Amino acid sequence: MKESIMHALRSEVVRDRDGVCGTVIPTSSPGTASQVVVQLEGGAQVLVSVADLVQQSDGSYYLPLRLAELAHVDNTPRVTRDTPLVVPVIVEEPDIQKRVVETGKVRVTKVVHEREAIVDEPVWHDVVEVTRVPVQRMVSGPIAVRYEDDTMIVPVVEEVLVVEKRLMLKEELHIRKQRRETRQLQHITLRSEEARVERLHNTE
Repeated sequence: MKESIMHALRSEVVRDRDGVCGTVIPTSSPGTASQVVVQLEGGAQVLVSVADLVQQSDGSYYLPLRLAELAHVDNTPRVTRDTPLVVPVIVEEPDIQKRVVETGKVRVTKVVHEREAIVDEPVWHDVVEVTRVPVQRMVSGPIAVRYEDDTMIVPVVEEVLVVEKRLMLKEELHIRKQRRETRQLQHITLRSEEARVERLHNTE
């Protein structure tokens, strides 16, 4: 199988990943059956592994390496006055990756505090004042409740014996409503929350 590959590679063009071309030349010297000698345009010869060659549709072969970096047949570059010196330039590219690392933990707890507070707020209550106003006047019938400003007047009648029975307005109740403000001291309990943060160190 290797002999058939070696036979197919005779006098074939090899192009490396930088586009540099070379030609496979028949040789029986250095290397093994798994290697071929590729001659560069400047005349230098290098050893190429047959397993690294990828055949293209046009019959040439692609080498995913740099021909200039491979070992020369005589272990020294063949540089003549007309042969350009090829110096490979290598650039290092950073390979940056990120991963999540747990650096610690926190525990959040709430503590409820209680405190006594004094509340002094005004409260309202109504006081009804009743004033009796004597009238002693005869009336012809019942009298309805009436209002004068903020006073409610409630008529009070009674029957009296006369030559004829009539209604006499005995008195009126004048009712006024007054609003008074007083203060009531009360003790109430108020609650507030406090957040406490406790950091837990990672033991792993």
